Amino acid sequence: MSWYQLLAPDHVYTFLLLFVRLSTLFVFLPFYNHMSVSPQIKAAFAFYLTLVLFPLMPTTPAPETWAPFFAALFSEIVLGLIAGVALNIVFGIFSYAGEQIAFVMGFSLASVMDPQSQIQSPLVSQFLTMMALLILLAFDGHHMMLVWMVEALKAAPLGGLAMNHAMFDYLMSAMGHLFLMGFSVAFPIVALSLLSDIIFGMLMKTMPQFNLLVVGFPIKIGLSLLVWAVVLGAMMLTFKKEFIDAMNVLMAWVGGA
Repeated sequence: MSWYQLLAPDHVYTFLLLFVRLSTLFVFLPFYNHMSVSPQIKAAFAFYLTLVLFPLMPTTPAPETWAPFFAALFSEIVLGLIAGVALNIVFGIFSYAGEQIAFVMGFSLASVMDPQSQIQSPLVSQFLTMMALLILLAFDGHHMMLVWMVEALKAAPLGGLAMNHAMFDYLMSAMGHLFLMGFSVAFPIVALSLLSDIIFGMLMKTMPQFNLLVVGFPIKIGLSLLVWAVVLGAMMLTFKKEFIDAMNVLMAWVGGA
């Protein structure tokens, strides 16, 4: 194929839709959308993948009017948005769990600016989120997302993704699952904190000279850190399972499009 044939409307239209899909995915998918990565690098990576994948894509006929063109662009943006929401819910589980742990440990005021969300969040939440990001890299979750992008190109044609109720039903249930799993992840530390509060209350009733502020809080924090160190591995296994489940749902979604 000569260079002037690549400038045909059908090829330009296919290249544009492919670039929009990949760019949107890099905007919404976790790890790739991190604020520490400059927009120039994200755009360059999306453009590079577009050049690599374009020869493998079937040519999409260019529409004769503007309405189908904007509808196709909207379809690609929605695909990236839904995929990003589905995967970021998994990170939201551990962010919510970190807030619960910080509250029972007395670290609620130990908050710093989260560079990703640009809001104040507890240090515990940021630690769990960064740990989950490292585990994502450890089991090649970022490569799984790249593979899903390619499989989505094979299964869902450019500009022709079909919206179905199954994916929206999953997102609705996943939001409720976020709070349930977040509390489950934080439950060992929350339960220990509740038990220590009961014990300290009994001690203060039997020994009024017991100073809770001086003695009780350091003991409570130390016990929470000890339990946290024990269950951290199980937390990260839960993250891996939830992330892979979300990827399987996304794969089934585009496969049924």
